[in-house]
Amino acid sequence: MPFFKTPFNGYSVKFSPFYENRLAVATAQNFGILGNGRLHVLDLTPSSAISNPMSFDTADGVYDAAWSESNENLLIAAVADGSLKVYDVALPPTANPIRSLHEHSREIHSVDYNPVRRDSFLSASWDDTIKLWTIDRPASLRTFKEHAYCVYAAVWNPRHADVFASASGDCTLRIWDVREPASTMLIPAHDFEILSCDWNKYDDCCIATASVDKSIRVWDVRSFRAPVAVLNGHGFAVRRIKFSPHQESLIVSCSYDMTVCMWDYRVEDALLGRYDHHTEFAVGVDMSVLVEGLLASTGWDELVYVWQHGTDPRAM
Repeated sequence: MPFFKTPFNGYSVKFSPFYENRLAVATAQNFGILGNGRLHVLDLTPSSAISNPMSFDTADGVYDAAWSESNENLLIAAVADGSLKVYDVALPPTANPIRSLHEHSREIHSVDYNPVRRDSFLSASWDDTIKLWTIDRPASLRTFKEHAYCVYAAVWNPRHADVFASASGDCTLRIWDVREPASTMLIPAHDFEILSCDWNKYDDCCIATASVDKSIRVWDVRSFRAPVAVLNGHGFAVRRIKFSPHQESLIVSCSYDMTVCMWDYRVEDALLGRYDHHTEFAVGVDMSVLVEGLLASTGWDELVYVWQHGTDPRAM
């Protein structure tokens, strides 16, 4: 299956919700510590290769990216200088970014587009806040400030347009409703920093968290005294997790142990597959909405892999 070499360290990979052959990759120079960034738009070709029709340079590292759910050409980058850059991939690189939104005082670690209302997106930052934006306004609509430490992820509920969850270094998962003045739920989900969270695409009360404690935990927000499932198997911190858009109980994860894992949290032997194709920290992973079983990952080894679950990512 195809792979692509980036000039900088990979941080995030996202499939397009409109084109089954297109994905975006966020990268940062010098492991994101100091230097520039580059946002790549990659296309899978009929010859099983990956082309790079365009890329966009930034003055600081890019930690995450999100495709618009309403416009197939809009792409948002989360940048280490605390800004969000909005790109129109139908325009030449010299005409981009079409907008720069800069309100966060520290690195933005994640960006997520609303899949239900399709007019708004969230940014989560190391300044301990989450901000709500719409694409047509130059300023954020609201700032959410209850976390006591870095917010690593904020993710919209796949069925409720006003509900989202956030994962923080303060070891908590919070559930929010933008119509309410404060968070509606606080879950002390781990004893160590929580680096990622994602909602189940088929059960709007089910959410998973991933932590520095090496585990993934699945929660039912209606009764969260104990997790529904605990998935152990990674050797180091779990950096990102994603629920499958095609099968309710499948989760993919990537870790600082340099592996990508596929899980079924409802079966006793939950670990279905482990991929060890990366030679540095695996920090970005995604599952295609349009092609069942199609995975992509990126890491600090500057490589992007795209493969079908059950096959060897390195096989050509």
